[in-house]
Amino acid sequence: MALRHFLTLNDLSPAELDHVIARAIELKAEHRERRQSVQFPNYVLGMIFEKASTRTRISFEAGIAQFGGHAIFLSPRDTQLGRGEPTEDSARVISSMCDIVMIRTFEHSIIEKFAEYSSVPVINALTDDYHPCQLLADLLTVKEHKGDLAGLTMSYLGDSANNMANSYLLAGVTAGMHVRIAGPEGYLPSADIIAAAEDRAAETGGSVLVTVDAAEALLGADVVATDTWVSMGQEDEKEARLQLFRGYAVDEAAMKLAAPDAVVLHCLPAYRGYEIAAAVIDGPQSIVWDEAENRLHAQKALMAWLMHRSGLAVVEGLD
Repeated sequence: MALRHFLTLNDLSPAELDHVIARAIELKAEHRERRQSVQFPNYVLGMIFEKASTRTRISFEAGIAQFGGHAIFLSPRDTQLGRGEPTEDSARVISSMCDIVMIRTFEHSIIEKFAEYSSVPVINALTDDYHPCQLLADLLTVKEHKGDLAGLTMSYLGDSANNMANSYLLAGVTAGMHVRIAGPEGYLPSADIIAAAEDRAAETGGSVLVTVDAAEALLGADVVATDTWVSMGQEDEKEARLQLFRGYAVDEAAMKLAAPDAVVLHCLPAYRGYEIAAAVIDGPQSIVWDEAENRLHAQKALMAWLMHRSGLAVVEGLD
């Protein structure tokens, strides 16, 4: 059985994405009832963090613990990766002692190299280019509140040259959604990302719109999403970014352009008064807190699916 990794949303077919989300819904129900049908006793999740995290660390560590397994947290101070050991050497060693590995790092090429030399599944827990685990949680949350994903319009506003915009494009069209991305010139997805999303949309019936016009992206949208305008490592650009993205804020005026029953997503941390208004994120259209919790359930489903499909475990219902 071929080893499977999850580095971008393109690593799942549309049918596989549906399957993982459906399994996450089941696992969430089991968790609420304090029962667990899937167990991985003595399995070990290696967690490699080169960037700080709250939701990613807690959700993965809690998830493997709820499966009966154990997590090992590795920061740059804890491994030879932080001291210049070749990624391929670390991958061979770490994967020989762990059953699955998640990595939160900088350049996407790092995780691609690690996966190439790993003997177990590798999960992208965030790189500079993609944040696919967040989108599993986002799609799960939208499905809970909206039902079928196919045919919905999802709009993302703000810094659209970042990992979240890239991931919204690929995830949305994989689910058959109409994805609209809006940001200023120079802060839009690359041509390669747009082309990859358009190729996937051709398979699923979704569509892609990339624009500098926030109103065009918002009009009639079923789902409105945003992200911080100042990501880690961009602190010295803060003032310039706050001015640049001001017209792309998800505030009350923006939400009037969306569908009346539109829901709002934010991957967190959120900065009220900047990319999103307090009245929006704390208001009745916000599903942000469900979205945050769903990182746990979506990633549990993903881990179980990857280990099952890679031949490292047998899990009922995941064929």
